[in-house]
Order: sequence, then C-alpha cells, then structure tokens
Amino acid sequence: MPEVRGSTGSPTVRRRELGALLRALRTERGLTVEQVAAQLLCSPSKVSRMETGHRGATARDIRDLCQIYGVTDSAQQNRLTRLAAAGKRQGWWQGYELDLFATYVGLEEEATALSYYQSSVVPGLMQIPGYVRAIHESNVPPNSAERIDELIEVRLTRQQLLTRNSPLQLSVVLDESALHRQVGGPAVMKEQLERLADIATWPNVKIQVLPFAAGAHAALESTFIILDFEDPAPSLVYVEGLMGFLYLERPQDLARYRGVFEQLHAKALTPQESRDLISAMGRKYGEIAQVAGLDQTDTAILSHVNGVDK
Repeated sequence: MPEVRGSTGSPTVRRRELGALLRALRTERGLTVEQVAAQLLCSPSKVSRMETGHRGATARDIRDLCQIYGVTDSAQQNRLTRLAAAGKRQGWWQGYELDLFATYVGLEEEATALSYYQSSVVPGLMQIPGYVRAIHESNVPPNSAERIDELIEVRLTRQQLLTRNSPLQLSVVLDESALHRQVGGPAVMKEQLERLADIATWPNVKIQVLPFAAGAHAALESTFIILDFEDPAPSLVYVEGLMGFLYLERPQDLARYRGVFEQLHAKALTPQESRDLISAMGRKYGEIAQVAGLDQTDTAILSHVNGVDK
C-alpha cells in the first residue's frame, strides 16, 4: 500500500496554502487576476485555479509571480517554492482512482477538526467494513468485489486520522434515521452501532444524535462537513450529493454553515444520551439478528429432514 503520510503533509492542502498566499500577495498589490494573467502570458483561469488550489504551480510560475508581486525576500521566495513542490507530490489516496472524491480525502488528511452533519448514514470515518461493503454494493452500476475491497481499504486508512498522534477532532451530529436504516442487515448494524458507541467514548470525538422529535431544522435536506486547518490554510465547507461535490470557502458561507451546525448541536441529544440510544439500538439489532439466525437454522433442519424423508 502507498505511504500513508509524508513529512510534507497533504499536497491538496499545500496547494490551497500556496494559493492563499498568492491571492494575498496579489490583493496587497491591488492587481486583478486579469492583470496578473496578462503579465504571465496565460489565461485568467490559470491564475484563479492556482489561487484556489485547484491547480499546482511550477517553479517558473513562482519565479515569475515573485517578480510581478515584488517579492525579494529569499525566505519568502523559498517558502513559496517549497509549497509549490509539495503540492505536486502524490498522496497515498491518489493510487486508488477516487476521481473527484480524491480532493476531499486530500483535504481531510490534514484537517485539524471536522464538524460533520450526516442525515442518512454513519459517517465514513466510523464505518465498519461490512457497512462500507453494503453501501458500495448498492451503487448503480454495482462495484466489482475487487473494487469494493479497495474502497474499504481507503475507508480504513482514512480512519487512522482519529488515532494518530495529535488526532483529528471530530464533532458529529447524526440524524436518528441513520440508526434505523438497515445498511447490510441486522447483524451488520449491530456491529456498526457497537463500533459507533465505542468511538463515542474517545476524547477527540463527540457524537450527538438528532432525534426525530427535534422536528424541522435548517439542514433538513442537506449533509455537510466543515473542515478546519492550521493557519494559513483557510477553513471550508464540503457538501456532497448525487450530482457531485461542492466546496464553499467564502466567509459568509462558512459563517452560515457554522451557525446551522450550532443549531443542530443545540437540538441534538447530549453525547451521553446519544451513546445510550446508539447502544440500545445496537442491542435491538442483535436480538433481531439472533432471531433471524434461529429461523434460518430451523429452516435448514426442516429441509434436511424433508430430504431424508424422501
């Protein structure tokens, strides 16, 4: 398996860090994207994509931009050059062909904290293999068994963020519907909720269940994650849906989603109440799985007896 983490951190975050610095230099000089593009002899979209971290910068780009912005300090020049080089390295996740989701994994890799609202399923950072498998088997078209094994490996590698040195701080508001949706069947749900209840005791994790009784709320038709990083990498909101992925970085968007998350946090059960509910649901699934297992055993015995009678 590829190396999980390198000394330079996530190339996705390094590109965003570089972009934030380049954007600050441009605005300090009072230049527009179009004016910089004209001096670089490139399209404005290239400059914009470098500033948003969606495109890497070459050593020549950094040299030319330093000339345009009047950056003469060698330490600052070296910092920009190192960030550009780090932004072009390969992250461990880039060998798994994750398409657009690779951007999110690269961001998550170096986040210091996640504020996560999930309306329908257990968040990926806490999913067990059986749960992951059931999700991907439901895709249209369905994934191959080999591809599902790769995706499970990605999920388990991502989960190391919660147990690394200086672990990721995770705050989750989970809609109660996720506890009732039988992904993979009762036996899988029993194991999944037992795992969820265990993770809820970890010092860097806070899980709160938003009960059905909470009624309508501001995120009723949404799922989102707020990612925070060490400075100077800016925070952002990640919104995922059937039509694709959306990243929101404007201060007003961040403020709006933080406000919504605080509202959900206030409406949700306390962490202890949530853990009690999760554990109770896990026991319920265990009872259902046991009954289903007994029924299958009785059917098998009856079939065997009927076969002998014949």
